[in-house]
Amino acid sequence: MHELRIGVVGCGQRAPVAALANRPGTARVVSCADPSARGRADARALFGPDAALRADHRDMLGDGLDAVFVLTPDDLHTGPVLDFLDAGVAVFVEKPLAITLADCDRMLERARATGTRLYVGHNLRHLPVLRRMRELIDEGAIGRVRAVWCRHFVGHGGDFYFKDWHAERARTGGLLLQKGAHDLDVIHWLADGYSRGVTALGDLAVYGASERRTAPAPADPDGTAPRMPDWYDPGLWPPTALRGLNPVVDVEDVSMMLTRLDNGVLTSYQQCHFTPDYWRNYTVIGDEGRMENFGDGVDDDRAEIRVWNTRRSGYRADADLVERTAPMGGGGHGGADGALVAEFLRFAAEGGRTDTSPVAAREAVAAGLAATESLRAGGTPVRVPAPDPALARYFAGHQREPRPGPPPPA
Repeated sequence: MHELRIGVVGCGQRAPVAALANRPGTARVVSCADPSARGRADARALFGPDAALRADHRDMLGDGLDAVFVLTPDDLHTGPVLDFLDAGVAVFVEKPLAITLADCDRMLERARATGTRLYVGHNLRHLPVLRRMRELIDEGAIGRVRAVWCRHFVGHGGDFYFKDWHAERARTGGLLLQKGAHDLDVIHWLADGYSRGVTALGDLAVYGASERRTAPAPADPDGTAPRMPDWYDPGLWPPTALRGLNPVVDVEDVSMMLTRLDNGVLTSYQQCHFTPDYWRNYTVIGDEGRMENFGDGVDDDRAEIRVWNTRRSGYRADADLVERTAPMGGGGHGGADGALVAEFLRFAAEGGRTDTSPVAAREAVAAGLAATESLRAGGTPVRVPAPDPALARYFAGHQREPRPGPPPPA
């Protein structure tokens, strides 16, 4: 195998994940594109003096790439993804796949039509605590899954999502999609099903005060806007003290959704951007027990899984099974980023099965969009559209067209 030639489109907040692809003998980042001088300077610092720097991703199409990371803001994924799929370059696209279902389906259809490999960066499927929870489910630790609940305490939400484009419906659709795509994908994965009906409620409860918004932040001469690390202040408390919010804030900062999956499992997802703590708590309830995580390991800390599955009781902290997971080496999110990139590089080179799924990524977007529609209509139930069955079959076959079976018996 030759060393894969890797490109990177969008050298902003998530660009360090692509730096994990620099693996001598396996892959090397050789070309980057970003419309801003700051982005190109960051690419030079991340990827070294030999990487070609472009202002337009289309100028990378002649760089002999084997694979590309598309790490632009969410609403700018579609154009680069389609261009590289057409060119036969394997694509890693950051989650969420897109902010409209139409764009998601265009990407899936183009990947199938061209036969080019498509991979979506749902890194939580590689997070140690969640992988172990999935293994315990498969081992029958709680019987048949009947309900999954997720509470996402987004303690730094004001800094992360309400001081730039993330606060705008036009750029994200809403935070049940932009932030929630992670968790909705995990809920679907743990429950082994996809949302088909949803109802939701939400509000802009804290970050909607107009007096705390600001004029657009001054950009660099080339138009580069400031980024989250430029203003991040984890010591600021309470959230009502936050100033300098984006001029447009029209996404909800607290949301709650209920879904019924296609296999009958019921799920709930709650997301709040003004809690004092920042972590995810998943509860999975089966017909023979319950499991829950305490700590999630995202910030390289240890996490614990507790399982209650031997008897009835009142409240008891002494679970029947307690397992602790530790971060993996290599990259952020408790090592999940490193594992994600390793899987993509193997997939780009060899194809085959992956723990992530473009169809699952599309289903997370579909659920997030439907929930957002519901909460903005006062909780009206909304149907979640399923993907084209032919596309679902194609990606279930690991992006290879099914081969004809044997002829029927005479």
